[in-house]
Amino acid sequence: MPAPRQLVVEADGGSRGNPGPAGYGAVVIDPDTAQVLAEAAEFIGVASNNVAEYRGLIAALTAVRDLFPDTDVRVLVRMDSKLVVEQMSGRWKIKHPDMKPLAARAAEILPASSVTYEWIPRAENKHADRLANEAMDAGRRGGQWEPSSSTAGLDTPRAAPEPEPSGPPGDAAAGAAKVRAAMAAARPAPARAPKSPQAARAGQAPESPQAGQAPDVPQAGQAPDVPQAAQAPQVGWGSAPDLGSPATFVLLRHGETVLTPEKRFSGSGGGDPELSATGRDQAARAADAFAARGTVQEIVSSPLRRCRETAAAVADRLGLEVRIEEGLRETDFGAWEGLTFAEVRERFGSDLSAWLASPEAAPTGGGESFTEVAERVAATRDRLIAAYAGRTVLLVTHVTPIKTLVRLALGAPPESLFRMELSPASLSVVAYYADGNPSLRLLNDTSHLG
Repeated sequence: MPAPRQLVVEADGGSRGNPGPAGYGAVVIDPDTAQVLAEAAEFIGVASNNVAEYRGLIAALTAVRDLFPDTDVRVLVRMDSKLVVEQMSGRWKIKHPDMKPLAARAAEILPASSVTYEWIPRAENKHADRLANEAMDAGRRGGQWEPSSSTAGLDTPRAAPEPEPSGPPGDAAAGAAKVRAAMAAARPAPARAPKSPQAARAGQAPESPQAGQAPDVPQAGQAPDVPQAAQAPQVGWGSAPDLGSPATFVLLRHGETVLTPEKRFSGSGGGDPELSATGRDQAARAADAFAARGTVQEIVSSPLRRCRETAAAVADRLGLEVRIEEGLRETDFGAWEGLTFAEVRERFGSDLSAWLASPEAAPTGGGESFTEVAERVAATRDRLIAAYAGRTVLLVTHVTPIKTLVRLALGAPPESLFRMELSPASLSVVAYYADGNPSLRLLNDTSHLG
C-alpha cells in the first residue's frame, strides 16, 4: 500500500471592521518541494474575522479534496487563528452559533484522522494573509479575486507538470525544509506552564485596566522576535550626515467611550462603541490644538468607530481627508471584551495568568497576543514610513498600538507595555529618520485638554 500523500495547507481570513468587509485566502503546499499546488481567495461580504478564518479553512480543505479525490492524504493545517486551531483540534468548545455550522462543514471535508492542526505566528502565514487582503481589496472595488492578478507567494515556486530533477533552489529549498520540519513536529506540543505573576510594583496601574489597555503586570516571558525592520541600527554620538526631514507620527489616542471610565477591555473583537459626550469634547479640543500648531499634513485612522470619530473632528477642522488603516486597530481581546480585569480574573483565571506571564499568550477565545499585535503594528509602521517620508502624519489609534510603537522605537522589552500611561485623547510623537533610527519626542501629553 502506498504511503499517504503529505500536504500542508495554510489559511487566513480578515475583516476590515470586525464585522466588516471580509475575505479569506488559502494555499495548498507540497512539503517536499515547497511548491504551491493550489490557491483560493474570496471576498465574502460583511462578516467577522472568525467567520472569515473558518471560510479560509474550508476553502483549503476543499482544495485538497478536489486535488486528490482518490488519494490517501495527511494534511497539516497551519493557521494564525488560535480560535480555529483549538476548536478544530477539539480542545476548545464551540459555543458561538455562527461558528458551529462552519466547524461542522470543515470537519466533513476530509476524515478527521487525516488532518492535524497547528497554530503559527501571523508572520509565518504571509501567503494566505496576502490572498485574504487581495480578496478584500477586490471586494472594495466591487469585484472578486482573480488568480491572474495575485502577487501572493511570488517567491514561492508553483507546481509544474515536470519539475526539474535537481530540486528547488534557493528560497524554495529553505521553504521546503521549513515545511518538512513543521510536518515532523505536527504532534501537539505540551502546554507550557505559565510563569507565576510576581507582585505588582509600586506606582503601577490599579487592578482594572484602561479601556483597551492591559492592567499593570509582572515581568513578561521571553521577549518575542522583533521584525527585522523594527531592530534599531547601531547609533552613536559621532557626526552624522544630513538625513533630511523624518517621517513624524503624531499618535493620538481616541477620546473616551462609555467603557473608558469603567476600565473595561475594549478592543477590536467585541462591540464598536462610539465616543461619549466627554470623548467628543476631547476630540474637539485636540482639533483646536492641531489647528493652532498647523503641523499635521496627513491623517490616518484605525477603522474602529471611536477612532474614526476622533479623526473626523480633527480632519474637519484642518480640511484634510482621513485614510483608514486596518493595522492600527486595537488588540482583539477575545472573550474578555467588555469585561473588567476583576471579571476576567474571576471567569478565566488560568488564561489571564498565562497572558500576564508571556507576550505570546492570547486572551481566551482566540484574541491576539502582544507578539501578534507587535508584528501587525511593525508592518503597518513600515508601510506608513515609506508612504509618508518627510511628512508629519496624525495616527488616530488605540492604547496598545501606540504603546507598541513607542516600545519598538525604544527597543524596550514587551513588559514595558505595562509601564506606560496613556490617557484618552493624549498625544505621543515618534520621528523616523532615513537611517532607520526612531526618536521618541513626546509621550502621553494631555496639555491640550485643559
